[in-house]
Amino acid sequence: MAHDAPFLDQFEMVSARLPGVGTAWLDQLRSDALSRYETLGIPTPRTEAWKYTNLRRLARAGFVAAEAGDATDALAIPEGVTELDGAYVAVFVNGRYSASLSSLDNLPRNAEVGSLAAKIAEDPASLESQLGRLGDYSSLPMASLNTALMADGLYFRLADGVALDRPLHVVSIGQADEEPLSFHPRHLISLGDGSTATIVESHVGSGAYFSNGVSEIAVGQGAVLNHYKLQNEGPEAFHLSTNMVRLDDRAIYDGFVLQTGARLARNEIKAHLGERVECRLNGAYLGSNEQHIDNTTFIDHAAPNSSSREVYKGVLDQSARGVFQGKILVRKDSQKTDGHQLNKTLLLSPGTEIDTKPELEIYADDVKCSHGATTGELEEESLFYLRTRGIDRETARGMLVAAFIGEALDEIQTEAPRVAFQAIVNGWLDRRDQG
Repeated sequence: MAHDAPFLDQFEMVSARLPGVGTAWLDQLRSDALSRYETLGIPTPRTEAWKYTNLRRLARAGFVAAEAGDATDALAIPEGVTELDGAYVAVFVNGRYSASLSSLDNLPRNAEVGSLAAKIAEDPASLESQLGRLGDYSSLPMASLNTALMADGLYFRLADGVALDRPLHVVSIGQADEEPLSFHPRHLISLGDGSTATIVESHVGSGAYFSNGVSEIAVGQGAVLNHYKLQNEGPEAFHLSTNMVRLDDRAIYDGFVLQTGARLARNEIKAHLGERVECRLNGAYLGSNEQHIDNTTFIDHAAPNSSSREVYKGVLDQSARGVFQGKILVRKDSQKTDGHQLNKTLLLSPGTEIDTKPELEIYADDVKCSHGATTGELEEESLFYLRTRGIDRETARGMLVAAFIGEALDEIQTEAPRVAFQAIVNGWLDRRDQG
């Protein structure tokens, strides 16, 4: 059966200018990925993993590939990003590294942070065992498309025992003017054994654009990665992100995703856990108008004695739609697994919708796993309580929504990103109250 596979023409247009062309292993990686995408086609609701997210509008939008030099007139980081004083800053405009907007001076010894395209040009052999190696891409058409078209992204590597002394703020700016643009950033993040780092992402932009990103994240034995993401894309944007995370024994991963922007957004995380790992995949989403916001997670407990925690909370208003799909797999020999998953959503208007699908697949018998999902409106009793104390109804509603989302933000283990994300949430609530 023929499959609709838009964007194939982009490969023909840009393939000769992609970094590393002529490197045999990289050419083969791209070729295999392109063939896989051509075979699978763009996912449709007939695919179970995409049952609740329809990419029809994306496929018909007529995006053209962003080229090097597009949007180079960006002179400053726009509003809407996470404010992090004193952080290292790596900026990408339409998927390409911007040295003029970045600030990476005085990095610790044995810490590499910069452009993936530059690393490919400088030392492609060092990447052969890393790019495309952290997971199974056979059923991931959009990640395969990214692999075929990746032109740049973040290269981040810490040697064993290195501690990044300040957070790294990765700012991704989408900027399209007269015609809609697409770009496919590839982030490669590797923490050596016993190393520690905090990485914060901010995704913002203006105009009609499509960001199709992939992050490959390897956390070594005993390493700690705090990884927090703000998706605050422009209202005409499409944002798809696939995150492949591998956690070696005794690693700790604290992840949080706050989604507030884009016309359509999907953030997918696939985490593979070693032994005695602590994995936290938490998040919050705020949608209004006709936004569609999808959070899809898969946690693979591949070894015993590990724990995972997922708490996703959302608020939907007007005609917004949310999706939460979370699966925890506990393999046969993964005894003493502790997994918890929870999704809660507030629906503020009759036109909103949430599709939630928590799932456990357990093959071990000595485990402690739970999951749950609740959906509803604000409690009238709580509103009544506040109103009896002289608070008008709209202010009371805002207070209850803020408290609901605030509980999700409390899952963030690092203070500075937690405070910064709270400011983003407060701004969203203020705009909603004013609108």
